[in-house]
Formats: sequence, C-alpha cells, structure tokens
Amino acid sequence: MTNTLEVRAGRATNPLVFEQQHRESSKAFAAFKTYLDLGPNRSLVSAAAKMGCSKRRMEWLSRKYDWPGRVNAFNRHIADLERQAIERLACEKAVEWWQLHEPARRQAWLEAEEAIAMVREARERWRNSGRTPGFEGMARMLDLAFKLKQFAAGMPSEIKEVHNLHAGKVSIEWEEAIKKAYGQKAETIVDVQEVKP
Repeated sequence: MTNTLEVRAGRATNPLVFEQQHRESSKAFAAFKTYLDLGPNRSLVSAAAKMGCSKRRMEWLSRKYDWPGRVNAFNRHIADLERQAIERLACEKAVEWWQLHEPARRQAWLEAEEAIAMVREARERWRNSGRTPGFEGMARMLDLAFKLKQFAAGMPSEIKEVHNLHAGKVSIEWEEAIKKAYGQKAETIVDVQEVKP
C-alpha cells in the first residue's frame, strides 16, 4: 500500500511517473509498459493476455502502481511534447517568413522614399519654371509611394467596409417563443396555404 501512496505522491512531484517507480519490479514495470503500449483501447484483459498472466494480477498491479494515473501522466507528457514541437515549428516558420519578407519590405521603403524625393524634385522644378504643375502625375506617384510604405510597414493597403443588411424578419415560431418567454398571451396561429384553382 505504501507504493500506491508513493506513486500518487510522485505524480504530484515527478512528471515522469510513467517511468519505472521506486520499488516497482522489472516484471511489474513490464506489465505496465504492456498495458500502456496497448494505446487508447487498452484493457487489463488485453494486457493480461499479452503478459500471459491473470486479469486479477493485472488489476492488483494497476491498483498498486496507479496505472490510470500513470497513463494520464504519460498522455499529458506526450501532449506537452507535441505542443512544444508545434510551437517550435511555428516560431521557426515565423522567422523564416520574416527573413523572406523583410528584404522586400526594406526595398519597398527605399523605393517609396525615392518616389517621394522625385515628387519633391519635380514640384520644385515646376515652381521654378513658372509653369502649372501636373498634379495628377504627382498624386499618382505619391499614392504609389504611400502604398509602398504601407506594405513596408506591414499595413493593409486597402480598407474594405463590409455591410451586412438584415431584413429583421422573425419567423412565427420565434415570435411565439418570445411571447411565451415574456409572459404574453400566445395567439392561435393558423398556417395558410395558397390553393391554386
């Protein structure tokens, strides 16, 4: 009985209680491993058949060494390893994605700066020449420059509004349920079908 308490106490302090426990014999641990390796459809009967011993013996070992708790600990351990692997992979992919896109963003920023400088230069030339500047060309160049800067900063270049218009019709069944819920007297509802001659 002390082994059961040790295993249960170990579950709280030792995350690897599915490994061989203190005072657990090699045969007892082999029986647990056989039970554990049966997977989600495991049973003491199946483990007993594989080990060539009685179901009663398996039940005794299961109680003594807290097999259900150890299986749960094993499953939590595997789930934690899987989560860590997924997180690690996601971080690696994020870094890889950033490494691929960062040069393009930097180039877009430089192109935007150059486009803005060209607009400034053209505007200055037009001022000095006394002619009326072609604002359409400058506006297009600035629009392109700011879109490049938005891309470089990771901002969306377009903002789309979404309008959801609902007619607000309530079916007869819902109307009746609302009336019942708020204590109003329900009216008799008659279904009407159109009859064509």
